[in-house]
Amino acid sequence: MRLTVLGCSGSVTGPDSPASGYLVTAPDAPPLVVDFGGGVLGALQRHANPNDVTVLLSHLHADHCLDVPGLLVWRRYGPEPAAERALLYGPEDAALRLGTASAEVGGECDDVSDTLEVRGWVDREPVKFGELSVTPFKVFHPPQSYGLRVVDSAGAVLAYSGDTGACSAVEELAQGADVFLCEASWTHDPGNRPVGVHLSGTEAGEVARRAGVGQLLLTHIPPWTSREDVLAEARAAFDGPVRAVNASESFDVVKSGSAVRRQTS
Repeated sequence: MRLTVLGCSGSVTGPDSPASGYLVTAPDAPPLVVDFGGGVLGALQRHANPNDVTVLLSHLHADHCLDVPGLLVWRRYGPEPAAERALLYGPEDAALRLGTASAEVGGECDDVSDTLEVRGWVDREPVKFGELSVTPFKVFHPPQSYGLRVVDSAGAVLAYSGDTGACSAVEELAQGADVFLCEASWTHDPGNRPVGVHLSGTEAGEVARRAGVGQLLLTHIPPWTSREDVLAEARAAFDGPVRAVNASESFDVVKSGSAVRRQTS
């Protein structure tokens, strides 16, 4: 299983990265794009044909889904129109929300069913995509939001926090994962941030430690948050390998002590 970072900037697009989007590939599975924030469609074109992908949305905040209207344009009007509808999994109101964003006229809703077969996540119910199994876990974030646990045929586990505050669900989905791709949106200052919503670097490290993960990959760091401070917090809380990901990096997710071998994209 390979993880390619299409975008990792938190909350908004950044000067060096699109917003949230990750490509997960395996030999006997369709390419999966996990989240589809601003700029992700452009980055995806370097790695896969957008007509071929399955889309998995953790939630419907703009920085995680608002390049999907561009995907509709690609699939409908590109020089090689898609032969069949793409699968898209997300929260239960995904078709309505994405259709509203794509509508030609304000107050109307684009019927996306010509292009997308939209299905809703069911908490803790695994979905198979070839050799990959993806289990959604409902996490602690203002809209209906899910973290995802992806397992390949060799038993390697990639856990993705999605956007979440500290909660038992994120620890459960990360349990024993070879790689934990975890948001860390701010530094740990409880007096200067709301409860829930996002994790600090300290909290991401604490979750990784309690879950016994192989490697912690930090993501969703906004342009205004210090990557160095978030990294330092996570490393103080978790004694395993920790890094903050960058756009265009790829990682092999393997079932081993080292968990990840960094690749060049």
